[in-house]
Amino acid sequence: MEPITFTPLYMERVWGGRELERVYGRKLPDSDKPYGEAWEIVDREGEQSIVDQGPFAGTSLHDLWTQHREEIFGDGFDHHPRFPILIKILDARDELSIQVHPPVHLAAELRGEPKTEMWFIADCDPGAKLYVGLKSGVTRADFEQAITDGSVADCVHAVSPKPGDSIFIASGRLHAIGAGFLIHEIQQNSDTTYRVFDWNRLGLDGKPRELHVAESLASIDFNDFEPSMDQPIGDTLASCEYFKTDRKIVRQGQTITNPQDDRFSIVSVVDGQLESVAGRRYAKGSFLLVPRNSQPLKATVDSILLQITLPH
Repeated sequence: MEPITFTPLYMERVWGGRELERVYGRKLPDSDKPYGEAWEIVDREGEQSIVDQGPFAGTSLHDLWTQHREEIFGDGFDHHPRFPILIKILDARDELSIQVHPPVHLAAELRGEPKTEMWFIADCDPGAKLYVGLKSGVTRADFEQAITDGSVADCVHAVSPKPGDSIFIASGRLHAIGAGFLIHEIQQNSDTTYRVFDWNRLGLDGKPRELHVAESLASIDFNDFEPSMDQPIGDTLASCEYFKTDRKIVRQGQTITNPQDDRFSIVSVVDGQLESVAGRRYAKGSFLLVPRNSQPLKATVDSILLQITLPH
């Protein structure tokens, strides 16, 4: 079976831009609006990835998952009613809000969904900053006072990564993406975000965006001080109970296939190009669902890939 590709869903965001057009040659829905997110792989009630070509063209990811699960994805996924992860590209030309996602043990009480994620830095401006965790010694009382006086940014730890770096963002970790990033995000299938600070700015409608202060304070891990970018373990950038992400360097003429023949993977082409046995080519910025028992994909040039799998 050939790799399956989907039509991205583009989300307008006050902090977004046009890098998806410039870097990946994408045709964006509107010629001048800021697009902050491309949802590449998604199975949610309100948002669906739709297959763009091949024998399954026009089929939703949810229908693939529910009607062709064993054929495409493999065995062992019966406990997931929907495809369990969501994959995006984020284009941040301005800072995102300082935010947090609810941890598992609090999510239902807060009427949200837990969301653990990871970021892979596909590109960034020199000196661009990610905000993760708290500065050393900041207490909950300090943080609450900073919310009152508008100085939350002074409490949050900042790091300056480089392209190719990655970081794991567990539910409960305070975080924000600064201006100047193109990021591949792999996350649980969740869309719950609590904003605690939005840089005192206005939204696309000219009004301050809604904050979720009580929910944020309940969710933040106040013992998470000054984390650094992650160090890979071999090829593995992140491994948790929800997903595993490996970075693969595939030289021209070499091939990549699923780590387990009888289970699918998702491959994102960070740089370079892949070619299928049937001759279809997948350029930089492509996201492929590689079905179980698929033929290897060959790199036509030296390529950097992310390969995402689900744990047993």
